Amino acid sequence: MNLTEQLAGVDLLAGTWARGVPHDQFDLLREHEPVHWHPEPGDTGFWALTRHEDVRRVSHDWETFSSELGATFIPTQDEESLAQLNLSILNMDPPRHNRMRRLVSRAFTPRVIARLVEEIERRAEAVVDSVIDRGGCEFVEDIAAQVPVQMICEMIGLEGELWPRMFEISNDLIGSRDDPAYSDVDPKASSAEIYALCDAVAENRRRVPRDDLMTALVEAEVDGERLDNLELNLFFLTLVVAGNETTRNLINHSLVVLLEHPEQAQRLREDPSLWDTAVEEMLRWGSSIHNFRRTATRDTEIRGVPIAAGDKVVLYYAAANRDPEVFEAPHTFDVGRTPNDHVAFGGGGVHYCLGANLARAEIRATMRQVVERLPGMQLAGEPERLRSDFVNGIKTMPVTW
Repeated sequence: MNLTEQLAGVDLLAGTWARGVPHDQFDLLREHEPVHWHPEPGDTGFWALTRHEDVRRVSHDWETFSSELGATFIPTQDEESLAQLNLSILNMDPPRHNRMRRLVSRAFTPRVIARLVEEIERRAEAVVDSVIDRGGCEFVEDIAAQVPVQMICEMIGLEGELWPRMFEISNDLIGSRDDPAYSDVDPKASSAEIYALCDAVAENRRRVPRDDLMTALVEAEVDGERLDNLELNLFFLTLVVAGNETTRNLINHSLVVLLEHPEQAQRLREDPSLWDTAVEEMLRWGSSIHNFRRTATRDTEIRGVPIAAGDKVVLYYAAANRDPEVFEAPHTFDVGRTPNDHVAFGGGGVHYCLGANLARAEIRATMRQVVERLPGMQLAGEPERLRSDFVNGIKTMPVTW
């Protein structure tokens, strides 16, 4: 097959991701066509970016490449859907984005997360305590999901009995877009359930304020106005889903790569000082979000390729994280890798992940417990991947030790 045929055969839509991250296709695109026009059956098509430099550049240039104009998912949205998506901080440009971000940013500063580290480590230890005598478990639900969902729910102020349901709703909302396993899930019903919960919690905080994120959101003002119910609902939904889904999957992929490379896990047991660099390598290796879309606000160009106003431009983070121009031996997992300029948290710019430091602390605490206390862990079946061109998810992963 010649190069033209190879490039024409590139497929970055949902079915491909169910089999694994298509690093062979990314290698091809980075080398031969880093700004690649990708057809999209029934839709407009999009530009796929696979070079680290381009992902960073577009991430920082919100004036040319908007999150708001067409939202951040690849499919074209109708007017009603776009209007609702634009109420979410993920799908806003400055100055609206900056004002909304300030509402919650104080809850995720390095100083705040540093105060939470002891609690995060306590919870990670308790999670492993709860399964260690069983000799095996379903890793995704029993281990990977636990600390992220517990911490974000605790920060929001949700009672413990609600936490398992937040895990289920996250699965429903993320999975129902592409995965046939979720064909019987009604995402609108799941959204309505979480909105109703948000309304109830918000009303409670108006009457009985607490020291939690929900109280901060209820009392916050943007340009002298309080958030309305729909804006509150979408903030709540973003926190619950983004606050556990992405970190959970990072932990899943970290386990897989350490089981494939036991010598790297042994390095961590022998030299715990490597954990800081190890977490960054886990973030590079297991990018939880495949991509975010931007929309060109004007005619422009990337690497000399003309981009027309209104074109979709899709940033592929896993591709950027294996760019040989930035990473030596990019397909090698190395817990001591430094420097490590990965784009796991969105490539920088105004949409840099608010929860980056929280995620780092949760990954480190959970994986350290697994590596040090469950050294004999092995897969008891093939991990079942999520069929999604958006989330790099693992649905189930049975393990034994």
